Order: sequence, then C-alpha cells, then structure tokens
Amino acid sequence: MSDPRLDELAEGARNRGLKLVRSRVRTPGKRRFGKVGLTDANGQAVFGMDAKGPTGTPDEVEDYLRNLGAKDWGASLDVAVLPRRKKPKKVAREAANDTDSRPARAAPPRPTAKPKPQVREARPGDAPRIVQLIDQLGHPIDDKQVRRNLTLLKKLGETPLVATLDTDVVGLIGLHRMVTIHRDAPVGRIPVLVVAEEARGHGLGRLLVDAAEQWCRKQGCKLIEVTSNDRRAEAHAFYRHLGYERTSIRFFKKL
Repeated sequence: MSDPRLDELAEGARNRGLKLVRSRVRTPGKRRFGKVGLTDANGQAVFGMDAKGPTGTPDEVEDYLRNLGAKDWGASLDVAVLPRRKKPKKVAREAANDTDSRPARAAPPRPTAKPKPQVREARPGDAPRIVQLIDQLGHPIDDKQVRRNLTLLKKLGETPLVATLDTDVVGLIGLHRMVTIHRDAPVGRIPVLVVAEEARGHGLGRLLVDAAEQWCRKQGCKLIEVTSNDRRAEAHAFYRHLGYERTSIRFFKKL
C-alpha cells in the first residue's frame, strides 16, 4: 500500500522538475528504512542522497521542496514577498575631542525609493507592451489583434488587468466569467497571467491574482479556476502556494 504522504512529496517533486527516490529497504529498524531523497531529471542527486541511495527523512525533503518552491515562485511568476531591507549598520560615534581637526563625516545618501506597483485595466495604447508579454508565453500576436480583442473584451465587461511600475506595463492577467448548467453560480477564470522577467521581485504575480479574485467575487463567482501548461512547473507551484488545487485535466482540440 502506498504512503499518502510520500505520494504527496512525489507530486511536489514532479512539480519542480525533480524525482522522489524511496529507499528499497523494507525492514523496520534497518539503517535506510523509510529514507527518501531527490534527484533531477537526469538522475543526478539533488538532496538527501549518497552513493548508496536515499538518506533524508520525509520531513527534511518536505522542507527542502517548500524552500525550493519559494525560490521558484519568485523566479517565475514573482510570488515571493519583497525582501526585507537591511538595517543600516550603526556607526559608533567617536569621543568628543576639542583638539581633533578632522572634518566631519558626510551623511550617507538616502536610498532611492522603489517604484510602487499598481494595477489597472488594460488600454488600447498598452497593445505593443501586451504583445511583448504574451510573446513570453509562446503565443505570438500582433498589435492590431490585441486592440481588437481589448475592444471586444471591454464590451463583455472582461477587460484584462495590467500591472505597472511607474508608467511601465510589466504584467498582465486575463479575466473571464462563465455560466455553466451544472453550477449554482458563475465560475471565474484566469485565462492568462504573465509578469515581465525584468520586473520580477516586486510581488506583481500575487498582486494581479488578488485583483482577479476580487473581480470574480464582484461578478458573483463562487469558484475561480486557472489553466496552466503542463510544462510550467514553477507556475503550478505558484498557484498551489496561493491556495489553488489541481482538480482536473484540460483537453482541447483545434477547429
């Protein structure tokens, strides 16, 4: 019988492009009984492994995956909390000395304030930048089509949202409200989410998802769903971190 906890660890490892290796020792009390470790896609040891096999405990592997997940979120869709500012080191004051003729030390320059991220509805003038963002997802599209899509989505009341730093558009999230025959309330959907590579590290992914969830609540939705390509393991970890669960497999067919 499989161990549910180890199955969850194996799933978490796969979401990060890793493989959970379980000890082959089946006799309780022996040295490697119950041990687990992680390898990469090529079978190279990543954590909790030595030449003879797994050496880590499930708790140690779980902690490693959790920490690795936080790094992945920040590197992919930017869910990491803004890094804490380091407190400046206090400079010890020198004892007063009337005969000291050395010039007073100049005050250190004030740190430049980081731009504050904002979220607003997308505009037709954002089309060139939206084209660049969508291209990062592997979906080439031109300015004219983006403008046409924005016009149609505005009529439907589903204008996408963009994230900005200063005046630069650096993130995009789509909005969709869907009524189905088998549910008692509309279903919200996030059809697209992307943050520019150069803008990661400001919490924009989380900010955009929060805004989308608020929009869905106002539309009367009781459920929100996300579609994400099977290859985007980092994105899967990001959504799991925000409380989303994998419940189905998506199929599509070109017409």
